[in-house]
Amino acid sequence: MPAKLPLWERPVTYASVGATQSADLLTKSPSGYRPFRQRMRIGHGDARWDYAWTEVMSWGIQRNSGFRVDVADVPAAVSDQTYVPVAFDEAGAPVADTVAGDEVVFGSDGAPFIVPGDSVVLGIPFGPFQVTAPARVVYVVNELNRRGFAYGTLPGHPESGEESFIVEQTEDGSVWLEISAFSRPANAFWWLVYPVLRFSQAYYTRRYFESLSGALSPTTGA
Repeated sequence: MPAKLPLWERPVTYASVGATQSADLLTKSPSGYRPFRQRMRIGHGDARWDYAWTEVMSWGIQRNSGFRVDVADVPAAVSDQTYVPVAFDEAGAPVADTVAGDEVVFGSDGAPFIVPGDSVVLGIPFGPFQVTAPARVVYVVNELNRRGFAYGTLPGHPESGEESFIVEQTEDGSVWLEISAFSRPANAFWWLVYPVLRFSQAYYTRRYFESLSGALSPTTGA
């Protein structure tokens, strides 16, 4: 029997890589997938903005929502912002990579920020059990007032699809989190428990927004 591929070599389990970037995701989602998009104001001001985007870019939004996050070792040639899928604009034309240069590449705890190609195993509480969910970062958004990333599912994840977490600060200083996704159960077993899976998705989506909208510590601001 051939050896099991390391996580970074396993292909994602869906075809429409980068489709969470589409402005019309809710009306023109990949065939057979359920689309989702929710945008919510999570605070105001530079302290909130700095806290929110650094949490998102260091897996804090998942950890603070109760997930275990195990980032896999990935060769530098893969993780050095080189894993960049083809993305398309509203007219269907290819668009350039959204990753911009940035001096800040580590969080306040010294952990490196997420880059395209990072592979991870998420441990997701699911009732009395913990479900293993492998995923790969398929793109990163690193703009002046808009930052975040998307991950796609790998074999072993209960779903097939993609989810993005984008933080934005608007001109009035408001800070927003937008979560976009398209998904479907990965196999027959997860289709059988689909209602429970949907409930779990809704629960953790609420946790994501709550994790970035709570009171800030004295070191980050009020």
